[in-house]
Amino acid sequence: MSLLFDRGPGMSDEEFRLMRDLVNRFCGIAFGEDAKYVVERRLRERLQALGLADFGEYYRHLRFHVDGDAELERAVDLLTTNETYFFRESYQLHAFERELLPEIAERNAARKRLTIWSAGCSTGEEVYTIAMILASMPRFAGWDVRIFGSDISRRVLQQARKGVYREASFRAMPPEHLRFFEETSEGRSVRSEIRAMCHFGHLNLLEHGRTAIVGAVDVIFCRNVLIYFDAESRARVVRTFFDRLVPGGYLLLGHSESLLRTTTDFELVHLRTDMVYRRPATPEAR
Repeated sequence: MSLLFDRGPGMSDEEFRLMRDLVNRFCGIAFGEDAKYVVERRLRERLQALGLADFGEYYRHLRFHVDGDAELERAVDLLTTNETYFFRESYQLHAFERELLPEIAERNAARKRLTIWSAGCSTGEEVYTIAMILASMPRFAGWDVRIFGSDISRRVLQQARKGVYREASFRAMPPEHLRFFEETSEGRSVRSEIRAMCHFGHLNLLEHGRTAIVGAVDVIFCRNVLIYFDAESRARVVRTFFDRLVPGGYLLLGHSESLLRTTTDFELVHLRTDMVYRRPATPEAR
C-alpha cells in the first residue's frame, strides 16, 4: 500500500507570480518569493471547492468569472493571519490610557464625543479591549463613544460581532476586566454595555473612498498590519489614516512598525512607555 497521498495540483512559479501580484493590487499584501508553498497550500482547497483543475484555471476564475471579486476576497481571507488576543501589547495600552486619553478628554470636553478606529481588527479583541479601557474611566461617563473595527476578512468580522471568546483570547487579560464578560456554554461573551460602544465593518484599506464611512477619528490603532504591505500600498494606507484623523489625532502602530521611509506628514511623539504618531494640530503642507 502506497503511503503517498495526492495533495492536488502544484503551483508553478508563473502561477505564483500572477496570484501574488493579483492579491497585492487588490489589498496591498506582499508575498516574498519564499511564500509560494504557503500560498499553494492555503488556496488548494478553493480549487477543489470550485472543481478547477489547476492554479491557472483558478487565476482565470479570479480575473474573469462573474464571481471573481467575491472569490478573491475568499482567497485573501485564507492567506491572511488573524492572531490576536485581549490587551495585546499592554505597554502601549497603558500609554493610551494614561497619557493620550486624558489629553483627548480635555480637547473634546465641550462636545463629549470620542471616535476610535481599529484598522485590521481581526476577531475583535482589540476593539473590545479599547471599550473596556474607556468603560473603566469615569471621566468618559455620559460621552458619545464610538469604536469602529474594520477588517478585510468577513469571516473574522462575523466572529467579532458575535463577541464570544475562549481561553486563548484571555492570556493577557487583567483579571479586573473579566467583569465585562458573561459565562456561556460557548465561552465568555462580551456584555451588552461594551458591545454598545463597538461597531464592525468590512473594509479594504486600499479603497480610500470607502473609508469615509469611518468618519473623523481621534485615534487609529493599526497594529501589526502594515508589515504585510509593500511600500507603495503602505504609503497609500498611511495617507488614508492621515485624512481620517482629526488634527492632533493619534496613530498607534505595532511595536515592530514605523513610518520611517513612508511619510513625513506625522509627528513622532515620545511617551513614557511608547512612541506614537500624531497628525499635526496646525495646518500642514500636503
